[in-house]
Amino acid sequence: MRYPASWWHSMWREALPSGNGRIGASVYGGIHEETVLLNHEGLWRSGRTPELPDVSDHLTKVRHLLLKGDVSKADHVLSDALSKKGYKPKIASPLPLGDLKVYMPLRQAFQHYRRKLNMETGEVSVCWTDGETQYERMLFVSRTDQAVVYEIRREGPKQVEASFLLQLHDKHRPDIVFPEQEETKCEEEYIYYAAQNNDGTDFGAVARVVSRNGQMEAGAEGLHVRDSDSVVVIVKLFVQGNRHTEWKRLKREISSLKPCYGSLLASHVTEHGRLFRAMELDLFASGCELSNEELLLQAYDGETPTVLVEKMWAYGRYLLISSSHEEGQPCHLYGLWCGDYNAVWAFHMVNENMQMIYWQAFSGNMPELALPMFNYLEKLMDDFRLNAARLYGCRGIFIPAPTAPDSGLLKHTSPHIVHWTGGAGWMSQHYYDYYLYTGDIEFLRKRALPFMRETALFYEDFLTVGEDGYYVSAPSISPENTPGNYRMDAHKSIQTTMNATMDFAIAKELLIHLIDGARVADKYVEDIPKWQEMLNRIPPYQTNEDGAIKEWMHPFFEDNDHHRHESHLYPIFPGTEVTRLSDPGLFRAFVKAVENRHVTGLKEQTGWSITHMANCYARVGKGDQALQCLETLPRFSLMNNLMTLHNDWRGMGIGVDMERVPVQIDANMGWTSAIQEMLLFSLPGELHIMPALPSRWKRGKAGPLLARGGVECLMEWDMDKGEMGLTIVSIDREKQIDILLPPTVTSVKGYPKSQQKLKSVRICEKPLHLQVFLK
Repeated sequence: MRYPASWWHSMWREALPSGNGRIGASVYGGIHEETVLLNHEGLWRSGRTPELPDVSDHLTKVRHLLLKGDVSKADHVLSDALSKKGYKPKIASPLPLGDLKVYMPLRQAFQHYRRKLNMETGEVSVCWTDGETQYERMLFVSRTDQAVVYEIRREGPKQVEASFLLQLHDKHRPDIVFPEQEETKCEEEYIYYAAQNNDGTDFGAVARVVSRNGQMEAGAEGLHVRDSDSVVVIVKLFVQGNRHTEWKRLKREISSLKPCYGSLLASHVTEHGRLFRAMELDLFASGCELSNEELLLQAYDGETPTVLVEKMWAYGRYLLISSSHEEGQPCHLYGLWCGDYNAVWAFHMVNENMQMIYWQAFSGNMPELALPMFNYLEKLMDDFRLNAARLYGCRGIFIPAPTAPDSGLLKHTSPHIVHWTGGAGWMSQHYYDYYLYTGDIEFLRKRALPFMRETALFYEDFLTVGEDGYYVSAPSISPENTPGNYRMDAHKSIQTTMNATMDFAIAKELLIHLIDGARVADKYVEDIPKWQEMLNRIPPYQTNEDGAIKEWMHPFFEDNDHHRHESHLYPIFPGTEVTRLSDPGLFRAFVKAVENRHVTGLKEQTGWSITHMANCYARVGKGDQALQCLETLPRFSLMNNLMTLHNDWRGMGIGVDMERVPVQIDANMGWTSAIQEMLLFSLPGELHIMPALPSRWKRGKAGPLLARGGVECLMEWDMDKGEMGLTIVSIDREKQIDILLPPTVTSVKGYPKSQQKLKSVRICEKPLHLQVFLK
């Protein structure tokens, strides 16, 4: 990048991020006054969790009103009941831990400014020249030592002079209610900082500043270093503790680390790089030397440069790695880099966003990064059971769309949250996919099936049987859409319905996976007849007059394509129920629904919804349309640090209009997922190679991608030469697979091809290399 963070009063938005899955650091890139925003996954505030009242006796009234067609009255029955019983919860928000401030004098006007992020190592650098001296600041967040490591270097006659301080984030903003009891003190080469959260616990940090051949002075304004060849700073953070106890502990930990940037980096890079390089993508694009700003200008001018497509794929991967740790919290919509004290939608959202964040993890060959999701959900199971019982009088679990780490109880009482029951079912897909991709039977037996079984218990109690013998889902939400015949305005829209297609798609998928998984694991097999009977009561999908899948399977509700969510497309993506081969007619109906959403609803889209649409297009084999969706993103919701936003803020005509512009990095992750979907689709025992390769990608190399069934696939192609190489390997044992090839394939050396399929190919843990010839 060619210039520093510049978003007025929110420069953290355009900072360059580094993280280790637990700690985040955002580098603004100022020369005289540098700010590094520090975040910790465990630091949240302002949550309020009163006892959830029992309003389940109102469910009968809701259903009665819906069946009468009195939707407007049904919409608020449960919400009003909660309000009348005094239920006023508040969802917690991430709290910025503090700022590391660095002040350096500027002797001459700076030149040759650069701000860089090395995604392969997680290092952020800021460099410039001041007269005849070049300065460079380097930072990374160590995955192995749980510390922020920072170094200032120089080449030239002038030595390093700098002051360092830890303080509250955005301390001098006049419009913020800050945490209380802030304290900063400097002793010898250490800076101690703490403040108090609203729960009475302290949070803070300790920094050690080590000067090479320089002088150091501690004062009220921080540590001041002069005449130094270089400076190394090591910072460790704490949350939910006592400052004096934690300061002593962190000082001991820091003092045990050798203050050498290179040696600390080496151990971190081994772990970070293992994840980052577990899959690679190279489209042999030109322009790698261009800055983000130059690439974004090209995207505005016309075709998005392929090198930006590559970079965005890698960046989505980098952000997920940097904000996910096996034993930590899952990544939320801001990742580990939230700089607002009351951020908009900075929580875990399971009606789309958490799922999108982790789609890429499986096919991107880093399934272990999905484990934080499961850990998070399992810690909140008692709350989810209480939600089910007190809202709906059901067994099993109800996961509200938004949650935060402090509580899994319902925290948002609007009808579109209270009435959406698909959260646990959708998360069940990730549980089962983890098993399908890894082959981990113990995970299936001990974690996936128990979670899925509790989800099915809820459906068993919640779904009712209609006169036609099929289930009725009421109340029902197709997130977060209003039927076309109930669209009025933003303040009068009604979202409560019956029989949203998504409800049945999720329930159907869950029951199929439960039946299959129970047989594989030999667990809960006594429940299979019950689940099969439930499955038989799921109604068939319905189509509109134009041949598109209906979003609601009840005649009271008309479709509305002026919306960002694409929930009714679940059976083709992210689900795998309907494919071109499994049901061609139904498949065409879903394709029509995708196209309707794209053509009709462009003004209603968001950053994440455009990337969701790209994933849908990839899944239906339309690579050029998928790429077209991705190419829209840089024009309306991409900042110069390549982080994605929920919506545009400049009136450019793409996406929803909002006064506020939340950061939402789920679109970054969705971009990465969409590209992987273009390259590989899989079912157990079945690989679809390059099902949606865009026509512009004439040459490339990708992999190893991970496939369902525990198979890795590496591919390299050159359309101009008419050649493709495939390398396929089983991650655990010998197995047979079918390989479905793109229509451009004419033959495969040594293998007979039948209708673009190689049948029953034997693979094992030794790589199988296939030479493929193209038109």
